[in-house]
Amino acid sequence: MTADNRLVGNLSTFKIVTMVVAAAAPMGAVIGIIPISMAIGSGSVTPLIFIVTAALLLCFAVGYAAMSKRISASGGFYTYIAKGLGRPAAMAAAVIAICAYLALTLLLLAGVGNFGSTVADRLTGNDVPWWIFAGIALAVVAVMGAREISVAGNVLAVLLGIEILAIVVLDVAIVSDKGLAAFPLAAMNPGDLFTVGSFGLGVMFAFTTFLGFESAAIYAEESQNPKRTIPRATYAAVLSIGTFYAITTWIMVGGIGTENVTDTASEKLSGLAFWLSGQYAFSALTTVMYITVLTSLLAAMIALHNATSRYIFSVGREGALLPTWFGVAHPKYDTPARASAVVTVITTTVTLGFAISGADPYLKMLTIMTGVGTLGIILLQGLTAAAIVAYFWRNSRSNTGAIVGSAVGCVAFAIISVLIVNNFKTLVGTESNWINILPWGLLGAAVIGYFWGLWLRSNRPTAYARIGTFGEGTADSQDTDIVPAHS
Repeated sequence: MTADNRLVGNLSTFKIVTMVVAAAAPMGAVIGIIPISMAIGSGSVTPLIFIVTAALLLCFAVGYAAMSKRISASGGFYTYIAKGLGRPAAMAAAVIAICAYLALTLLLLAGVGNFGSTVADRLTGNDVPWWIFAGIALAVVAVMGAREISVAGNVLAVLLGIEILAIVVLDVAIVSDKGLAAFPLAAMNPGDLFTVGSFGLGVMFAFTTFLGFESAAIYAEESQNPKRTIPRATYAAVLSIGTFYAITTWIMVGGIGTENVTDTASEKLSGLAFWLSGQYAFSALTTVMYITVLTSLLAAMIALHNATSRYIFSVGREGALLPTWFGVAHPKYDTPARASAVVTVITTTVTLGFAISGADPYLKMLTIMTGVGTLGIILLQGLTAAAIVAYFWRNSRSNTGAIVGSAVGCVAFAIISVLIVNNFKTLVGTESNWINILPWGLLGAAVIGYFWGLWLRSNRPTAYARIGTFGEGTADSQDTDIVPAHS
C-alpha cells in the first residue's frame, strides 16, 4: 500500500475494457433492454439509435479522455467535477455517484436472482427461491471485491467471452438463414428516426445499455500507464459496445422483419432473443443463452461492485463526506477492501428487505433500481461534461476538441436526464407514487451534498481543501471553490 493510500496495480487496456464492457452486460441488454426498446421505443430503427448514441458518447469521450491525461484517480467523475466545477459540486456528485452505482449493483443482483431461478426451473424443473442465487452472487462478488483487481479482471474476461460468443452464434445463425436480408436498409434510414416509434424512449434505453462505459477512469490508479491506458480504454469501450449492439440489433430486426418488429417485440419482450434462437438456431444455443444471461449479470455485478467500492474509497480517504476509515486500502492486495465490504453489507441488507417482504425481484427490485441508477449516471455524465468544459476553458482553451466534444455531450445528457424524469413511470413500470418520486429524491440528496460542501468550506476548511485532491496525489492547500490546475 502506498504512503498516501493510493491504489496500485498493473491493469492493461484490455483488462480495463473487459471490466467496462462487462458492466454493460451485453447478454443482459440483448435479453432485457433491447426488446423493450423495440417494443415501446425506437422500433425497427433501434440499430441506428445505437449508432447515434455511440456518436454522442464519443463526443463526450473526447473531453473525458483528455481529462484522464491530466488527472489519474479512482474517484473518476467525482474528481473531475471537483477540478472543473468546484468542491461543493463534487460533494453533490459524490452523493449521486454512490447512490447510482449502489442502485445499479442492486438491479444486477435482482437480475441474477430472478434469472437464476428461471434457469434452475428450465434445467432441473425445480423452483429455487431467487434469493438463494442472489446470496451466492453476493458471496462471489464479496471475495472478488477484496482480492487483487487483476483476479476479477481474469474472471470477467472468461464470463464476458462466453456471453459474447453465444450472441455471435445467434447472429451468424440468422445471417446464414436470411443472407443479406438480415441487414435491412430500412433499419438504417435516418428519415425514420423521428417517425418510427419514440425517438426519446429509444435513446433513453440505448443510453441504459452503455451504463458503465465511464468507469474506465475509476481504475486509473491501478493501470499500467493511466495517461495512455484510460483514454484508449474509454474509446475502445464506446466503440466496441456501440458496434456490437448496432450490428446485433440490425440482425435481430432482419430476423424479425422490419414491419413486424414492434408487434413481435411487444409480444415476446424478454423472450425475444430466445424466440429468435428457436427460429434460426438450435435448442442447445437457447439453453446456453439462458445460462449466459445469468453469467452476464454476475459479471456486470462484479464490475459495478468494483466501481462502487472505488467511489466510496476515493471519497472516504479525503474525509470530507465519509469517514477516512472507508478510504484505507487492503495492506496485501492494495484494493478498497473496506469500501467493498460496506457495499456488500448495504446490498445484502436491501436484498434481505425485498426477500422478506416477498416483493418480485424483477418487477419491483430490478425496475426501481434501473430507474434510479440510470438517472444517476446520466446526471453524473452531464456534470462531468460541464466540468471538463470549465476546466479546459480556464486552463487550456487551445484544446477545442475537448471543449466542443464535452459541450455536445453536456447538452445530450441534459436532454436525456429530462427524458428519464418525464418517462420514469415507463422505465420502472409502476404507478406507485412512492417509487415515481425517487428521481426527485436523488436530486434532493445531491442538493444536500452541495450544501454540505458549502458548510465544510466555512466550518471545516482543512477537510474542504482535501476534496478532489487525490487526482494529483497531493493535497491542494488553496481553499477555493474551484481547484486550480497544476502542470
